[in-house]
Amino acid sequence: MIKLLLIIPILGSIVLLLQSDYQSPKKLNEIALTTALINFYISILIWYNFDSNITQFQFVSEFNQLNFFHLNFGIDGISLYFVLLTTFITPVALLSNYTTFKIKLNLKLYLISILLLESLQICAFVSLDLLLFYIFFESVLPILFIVIIILGHGTNKFRSAFYFFLYTLAGSLPMLISILVIYSYVGSTDYQLISLNEISLDYQKLLFLGFFIAFCVKTPLYPFIIWLPKAHSDSPLFGSIILAGTILKLATYLCLRVLINILPDASNYFSPLVQCIAIISIIYASFATIVQQDTKKLVAYSSISHMALLVLGLFSNTIQGIEGAILLAIAHGLVSPALFICVGGILYDRTHTRLILHLRGLATYMPVFTILFFIFTLANAGVPLSLNYLGETLSLIGIYQLNPLTGILGASSIVLSACYSIFLYNRLSYSTFSPHLSPIKDINRREFYLLLSLLIPTFLLGIFPNIILDSLHTSVSSLIYEVPASSSHSFLI
Repeated sequence: MIKLLLIIPILGSIVLLLQSDYQSPKKLNEIALTTALINFYISILIWYNFDSNITQFQFVSEFNQLNFFHLNFGIDGISLYFVLLTTFITPVALLSNYTTFKIKLNLKLYLISILLLESLQICAFVSLDLLLFYIFFESVLPILFIVIIILGHGTNKFRSAFYFFLYTLAGSLPMLISILVIYSYVGSTDYQLISLNEISLDYQKLLFLGFFIAFCVKTPLYPFIIWLPKAHSDSPLFGSIILAGTILKLATYLCLRVLINILPDASNYFSPLVQCIAIISIIYASFATIVQQDTKKLVAYSSISHMALLVLGLFSNTIQGIEGAILLAIAHGLVSPALFICVGGILYDRTHTRLILHLRGLATYMPVFTILFFIFTLANAGVPLSLNYLGETLSLIGIYQLNPLTGILGASSIVLSACYSIFLYNRLSYSTFSPHLSPIKDINRREFYLLLSLLIPTFLLGIFPNIILDSLHTSVSSLIYEVPASSSHSFLI
């Protein structure tokens, strides 16, 4: 079934490419949406047939016909939900802004880009080889680069595209060097073979720094955060949805699969440094969020703050913290795209501005939008019954068990998140209707169902978290490590 997950989006892209330029836009949209929904259905079947009591990779698919290269794919409890999130967000991205004028002019590019991004991300999540992960990890960059330049908006879209491309590409080079070092010692880049080799603490430290730089840039963490608000600001709506919903989760997966699993001693050694960087990122991003006047940049900085809290859970070395981090990653992948749809899609399409100063009193003409926006604002602030609340709470519990002071400082993110979330909602929804705007229509049926599709899982999974936790627990338990009394091991070849 994994092969189908990888192949179907590519087949859909080929079908779209072969269509005439004069083909009906409705037909093109139907082909792309059908492809994405089929892939989502397959991912549901994989989830249904997944055995949560097994720590090994399941549904393993191998392609070893080439002497110089082997393709091995599989799914465990950790990668399962990142695949589900990817296949779920893709139809949302397809339906997000295909009606805009610039998208209509480049409809095939728009649809093919989304399907290719889906396939490449799934390849990264299910790859059982470290080098393959790196290849697919980086392969999304050229597509998003082209998307921002051609389909983006704003006078600074070229600069934003280059910021995004160069920052993320340069940040991944130390990761590539670390992979090559591992290959030179172990003789393989297969996850399972690497895990069988004991790596000395000194080597782990060097390798950790290489991977961690890539992790910091991709997450992003302070001081490598400048590219994300710029990329979101000038990216088309579907680019922001995919970037916030799934692409940022590649860094989370990198941490789970490599930093914690393969380099546990170094993760423990550098844990205080990582926690310090995460706390700085939370505080910096939260205060930067409060002073923003661009709604998309505000949501982007909010994403940075939540991802930094997620990092605290990842490096807590507790089951609660790691499971909370994964839940928070999924929650962020649902709520953040919804906020981008609200401010970067619905409002921008109607008003052609993202300045908070020009957007006031929307409750007067958009009551349905205001209600939905309020619910997602509460979810973003971590209101109880939402998946965000559960993820943040478990992450903080995990890091508090490791370091109470870090847990207390990390909890400041909840207060600051409530401040900027309420600030944004209050400024947009109430007060006198802005004189810069003419009366505008409330959300249409397509926009309502888009937001509803993100709202339901956010609170359904928040009320019934065991839907996720039951499959996660066994895989997460295997990530918990004990620091050996002596770390004088060396590479065993």
